Amino acid sequence: MGQVLKYDRTLFEPEHELFRESYRAFLDKHVAPYHEQWEKDKIVDRGVWVEAGKQGFLGMAVPEEFGGGGTDDFRYNVVLVEETVAGRYSGLGFSLHNDVCLPYLLRLCNDEQKQRWLPGFCSGELITAIAMTEPGTGSDLQGIKTRAVRDGDHYILNGSKTFITNGIHSDLVIVVAQTDPDKGALGFSLLVVERGMAGFERGRHLDKMGLDAQDTAELSFTDVRVPVANLLGEEGQGFVYLMQNLPQERISIAVMAAAAMEAVLEETLQYTKDRKAFGRSIGSFQNSRFLLAELATETTAVRIMIDEFLKLHLEEKLTIEQAAMAKWWSTEQQVKLIDRCLQLHGGYGYMREYPVARAYMDARVQTIYGGTTEIMKEIIGRSLGV
Repeated sequence: MGQVLKYDRTLFEPEHELFRESYRAFLDKHVAPYHEQWEKDKIVDRGVWVEAGKQGFLGMAVPEEFGGGGTDDFRYNVVLVEETVAGRYSGLGFSLHNDVCLPYLLRLCNDEQKQRWLPGFCSGELITAIAMTEPGTGSDLQGIKTRAVRDGDHYILNGSKTFITNGIHSDLVIVVAQTDPDKGALGFSLLVVERGMAGFERGRHLDKMGLDAQDTAELSFTDVRVPVANLLGEEGQGFVYLMQNLPQERISIAVMAAAAMEAVLEETLQYTKDRKAFGRSIGSFQNSRFLLAELATETTAVRIMIDEFLKLHLEEKLTIEQAAMAKWWSTEQQVKLIDRCLQLHGGYGYMREYPVARAYMDARVQTIYGGTTEIMKEIIGRSLGV
């Protein structure tokens, strides 16, 4: 992003940039020609997952013995997120698969589960999702009502989930369920529900205002018999596992925000140079120059902040509070910047054919999923003793 960010990032090594070039080539060949149709279809072709698996873009942190990349260097994940966002390929659910679901499988699967699930995870044949949010329970995870009752060597699972990314395509769904209502936060467990299990149904393919090609669905569970062999980790530790993994999900969302800000600002900067009004480029008016100066400053500040927090994450030092700071601040700045960039486009900014219009609609959910801005501030505020 040379015109906006005039310094060299120090986060990446040469091998990450080679990986970036490889992923860009994958996007150019296997995503760019089809994404517009996928947006109309409201879902991507499953074949793109298999192709991503063949080329090593799924499960980079999975040990090689299971078909993965054998490296837990999160910078490879960052590269995928940045390039996906820069190309506005919002239908690809790879970051949910790699950044959010995989840590649960790597940390909690026993040997048998790893053998059963990880090879398909890496090949793109087993697409994953995580089901936390319920129709009546958003950010309040302790309010989850989905219930799993032990019955011999199975759990009987009942409940419903909503806003589930990869919900239509998913073959493995990590379901947060209540296994002991009397134990409060220690009464939740994680169960892996597999495609084809009786009583597991996908409801509406949700009609969102943005992220058109991303399959987001309602899921329902009616007396689903989930084998105890599909319990992730220990019974009753589900809430603890969620708290351990949410920081990575939130820093991943922040990476999306920073990349989106850069991409939209670059495009807007070019537009203001090319678009004429009153005989001169609209970028040459003082109001436009001042606004662009503000947006460039804010974009740079977000980038520096996120890169520094990423360095902490690579050292396993990123705290829950810092992840919350990164998540709320970057996404709020993203929404604000894209709104201002749309204004600079005038009437054309309101047209879906212009990238800034689609970016505006795609961005709005960023301050909501992964924990709302208000919840992020609550986490930070509590840590301050207020």
